[in-house]
Amino acid sequence: MRVNPNPINDVLFSLNLNQERAQTALQQISTGKRVNQPSDDPSAAALYTINVASEARIDQYLKSVGSVQSSFQTADSALASVVTALNQAITLGTEAANGTYSTDNMQQIIPGVQAVLSQVVQLANTSVQGSYIFAGTATTTTPFVLNNGVVTYNGNSGVNNAEIADGTTVQTNVPGDQIFQNSSGDVMGSLQQLITALQNGDKTAIGNATTSLGNALQELNVQRSFYGNALNQLTNDQAALNQENLNLKTQDNTLVGVDMAKAATDLSQAQVGYQASLAASAKVLQPTLLDYLK
Repeated sequence: MRVNPNPINDVLFSLNLNQERAQTALQQISTGKRVNQPSDDPSAAALYTINVASEARIDQYLKSVGSVQSSFQTADSALASVVTALNQAITLGTEAANGTYSTDNMQQIIPGVQAVLSQVVQLANTSVQGSYIFAGTATTTTPFVLNNGVVTYNGNSGVNNAEIADGTTVQTNVPGDQIFQNSSGDVMGSLQQLITALQNGDKTAIGNATTSLGNALQELNVQRSFYGNALNQLTNDQAALNQENLNLKTQDNTLVGVDMAKAATDLSQAQVGYQASLAASAKVLQPTLLDYLK
């Protein structure tokens, strides 16, 4: 049997090895990761890096979806208020056209319809975080201006888009002129027409204007359906993104996640080994009387 005449190197190697094992186990337990640097597992580390980039991209898409959802919800709420206001104006116009209203009675109705027009213009100028949602792509321009009873549109007919997934974009708005000044139903023009007819006391014109306003309301509801349908689709897109994110994080755990029980066992074994190495080193390095006499 061969005896190592110089065991000090072996003892020091064992001390360092057990210390490194203990530090590795402690790091794994504290971070919850088996792979904390590429050298721990190059293949797993490379795949994990790709996953992290994908997760960051998905997080950005989810933020984009959330922003678009907020804008859509605001737009739909504004249009719901417009519908309520238009129904009030239609009721007033119907009463004036079909009832026994005198000229004075008609004059009394005018402020109510004018108030509806002002309210509709205000709602058509709704903004989210400083961007006008019914201005087309001219989001910094107040889209509708009411001046002396006449409404003009200062936005444009452009549409905005947002990327919500790799290679997937969604339209994020309907231009204001398409909603409120559509040739199939002109909300602003019909309200102005009704006010003029009331001012003139012309029941036939009042009836025609009220009919036009009803058509405009129907067209507005057609345009409004874009937001309802889009919100439903965004909810599905959001669910798909969240599921993809969950799948990636599950894969991350498989790639670099630590087995806590194993890490705890490794730490315990390393600590025991380290203490044994310390004890051995104490014996190996213990000076003898002969050492002092040399």
